[in-house]
Amino acid sequence: MSGEGIDQWTGRHACALEAALRLTQEQFAARLGAGRRTVTDWHKRPDMVITKGLQAELDHLYESVDDGVRARFAAQLGPDVAEPDEPEPIAALTVAIAVVFEADRVLIVCRRDEDSSGITWQFPAGIVKPGSSAQTTAVRETLAETGVRCVARKPLGGRIHPVTRVRAEYFMCEYLAGEAENRDPAENVDVIWAPRTSVTRFIPADRIFRPVLDLLEGKQ
Repeated sequence: MSGEGIDQWTGRHACALEAALRLTQEQFAARLGAGRRTVTDWHKRPDMVITKGLQAELDHLYESVDDGVRARFAAQLGPDVAEPDEPEPIAALTVAIAVVFEADRVLIVCRRDEDSSGITWQFPAGIVKPGSSAQTTAVRETLAETGVRCVARKPLGGRIHPVTRVRAEYFMCEYLAGEAENRDPAENVDVIWAPRTSVTRFIPADRIFRPVLDLLEGKQ
């Protein structure tokens, strides 16, 4: 930051402003004229640099708030923001990821990722909100994104995701019903069933959680 402004808005700055304003993700997205999934991605990837158009909207919103909101904003960021040589802290956030199987096919979605260095193809996923379980979130977000109803059959464990740097909890899920379709076209490009043996053509093997890769390779 310089003076009263923000030199460059990142996901972390934006989420701090959302918290300072005491808004939900949906309310914050509406204030900015952004998609809900865009705000969700800021929570998943606090280090991502926000696009220029939304940088300007965030500037305008920040300039309009009172001193109390600015104080809460600064408290949310904490003193480590001023330490550029320190590694980016891991966000206190958990994302539930559904690995949905239907026979020998696996459900994947393609994100509209504004940052080309990020993930494009992913398994369906969603942020675990306070009071919700990761398992329930994985099933609910799969339905919301893809129209596919599934049931979580087995937890596969968790890790700090190598790209998003948030806590990720994985679940092996079984297809129940529904046609796979893109129900969030503002944020996703496509939804497909990929052959189990071809998933690594879409998601690099080195980014896939080892227990998930073992499932794809038939080792579990």
